[in-house]
Amino acid sequence: MDINLREYLQQNHIQLTWKKRIQFAYDIIRALSFIHIENAIHRDLHSGNILFSQLNARFGISDLGFCGPADKTSNSIYGNLPYIAPEVIAGKQTTFASDIYSIAMLMWEISSGQPPFINYEHDYDLAMNIINGIRPRIISGTPLEYESLMKQCWDADPLKRPDIGTLWRKMGEMNRLYQNLPNESEANNGLEINKTSNSNYTDRSFTSKVHQFENFPEPRNATEEEQEAFYSKSYDEFSIPDNIDDFNKPSNQKNDNASKKRSKIVEVKSERLTKKFKKLQIKNDSQSDYNNKQYHVYIDDDKEDVHNNSNLHSEEQNDLEIPEDI
Repeated sequence: MDINLREYLQQNHIQLTWKKRIQFAYDIIRALSFIHIENAIHRDLHSGNILFSQLNARFGISDLGFCGPADKTSNSIYGNLPYIAPEVIAGKQTTFASDIYSIAMLMWEISSGQPPFINYEHDYDLAMNIINGIRPRIISGTPLEYESLMKQCWDADPLKRPDIGTLWRKMGEMNRLYQNLPNESEANNGLEINKTSNSNYTDRSFTSKVHQFENFPEPRNATEEEQEAFYSKSYDEFSIPDNIDDFNKPSNQKNDNASKKRSKIVEVKSERLTKKFKKLQIKNDSQSDYNNKQYHVYIDDDKEDVHNNSNLHSEEQNDLEIPEDI
């Protein structure tokens, strides 16, 4: 029986290697590319509708009920709030780029083993924080090249996010690099493990719904100082529970549990990218309009290779190669 990504991570996160994590991210990006090829936008990507097929051992995308042509209009904001792009929260239409933002949240979830913003209500305050550039905190042990690509995908400016062709190519190169490495001796490979229970998360983590927000400012990126201040404040209020049932306990009990567990939280310090991985930075200053761009991506089934196509990449993107000596 197929299970979704959220359930799979609940059951298997601790023993997953980065070789597997990057393969999963690649599978999801590959699946999204076929949707974008058809000039369609999914509009509601989250880990509850990413399914693991036991038949071919791949992750694929389901729940296409809200998927439609790129020019399809909607008067409401629909989705699972942590996965919705900030410009969509602010009232703009969904685009190919808003799907790319959702991919960034899925990449983070694969790295952490839990949904983004799991400790927060899906309300106005969370929406405003997303608009103001707050993003999930990078998990210690995340490969720098993976972190770099993920951050580009969640940029507040949709034109600075990679298109699906560039993203697929970059993740494909990263995936091939990791698949050629020896098996990792330790499963978590230095990854900070969030000790969440295998119990079901609260309903807010699973459910897509219609959101009504008005009068939001223009989305922006937060500074590192703003991110640190947000999470420092959050740690005074929340901790990651060992038992998700803590969400349902009275507030005084939750505070007691939080004080006991706060010592378990690992302070994650921002790391600057090395010069080697700076070469991975994707420059999209002259990126084409997502609303009008149609993608053509071709697969070599034997090599899982992505072939450049003039309709898929701009000329500027042809120079973006991961160096062979990484």
